Amino acid sequence: MKIWVKIKERIKKNIFTIFTPKPKKNKLTTGHLGDSSSKEFSSFQETVAVNTKFSHPENICPSPKMPHDIPFCYDQDKIVLQVRDPHWVHTYWELRNQTLGGLRIRLGDEFARARRVLRVYDVTNIIFNGSNANSFFDIQINDFANSWYIDTNGPGRAFCVDLGLMLLDGRFITIVRSNVVQTPTDSPSWITDEEWMIPDEMFARLYGMGFGLGKSSPVGGAWQERIKQGLFSSGLSSSPVRKEVKERSFWMKVDCELIVYGATDPSAKVTVQGKSINLRPDGTFTLRFWLPDGKQCIPVKAVSEDKVEERVITPIVNRETK
Repeated sequence: MKIWVKIKERIKKNIFTIFTPKPKKNKLTTGHLGDSSSKEFSSFQETVAVNTKFSHPENICPSPKMPHDIPFCYDQDKIVLQVRDPHWVHTYWELRNQTLGGLRIRLGDEFARARRVLRVYDVTNIIFNGSNANSFFDIQINDFANSWYIDTNGPGRAFCVDLGLMLLDGRFITIVRSNVVQTPTDSPSWITDEEWMIPDEMFARLYGMGFGLGKSSPVGGAWQERIKQGLFSSGLSSSPVRKEVKERSFWMKVDCELIVYGATDPSAKVTVQGKSINLRPDGTFTLRFWLPDGKQCIPVKAVSEDKVEERVITPIVNRETK
């Protein structure tokens, strides 16, 4: 009997324990936080939980990066040539301080008296090696320039530019050489491509639409036949856009020019082949001569301003064309 009573008491105790609600413990309200603080903290946690339920594109997408500024220089020796139009080209360049310093040491006092020059070569239809240009001309520039527009007056020609130093004795020292560019022509091209001619069948299909020759045309068949015969009769068998094929003739022309250049005292009087020439402010001069076959003598004479001293140098050139 006592055992049965003990079993009933234990069963009642277990049932009471199971159905009795336990007090909830708030993990956030520990320590010395008051009721108001715990409520505020719980509210903050709920707000954060709600915000995480939604997707915000501005938080997912990376912020755009600001473009970097173009550097003023790239610390390299380089010159670039580009075409502006059939008559003008543009070039820009950069020289390192180490390169100019090396030239200053190598040339000594000549470096300070040298002029910075752009030498423009006409390299049309040749593989340029530095000395075989068709012709060239020089442009004196200042020491602070880093770009230049050049009037080539040569549409449909190829050009290359050297940036260098012109010494007082007439020597030209190349520092950097540009790429080769081809200027466009300033007139219609003489080259015709026969593959672009319109065949008679295609011309009939395109041109005939204007006369109602299509399949859906309401014009009668007899009238269409008369139009076709008129368009493609013996007198009008060729379409108006077709051109006659001209006979091609192969040809070649070769000629030579001679460049004579030099320098002297700016106050001197200089004659070439007995004709007086004008000197540049620094005393330099450049002349171009047609070079026919045979022996050519080109005496160059310089007389000092006081007519006390004079110098004569005579280049002699022989040309033989075979």
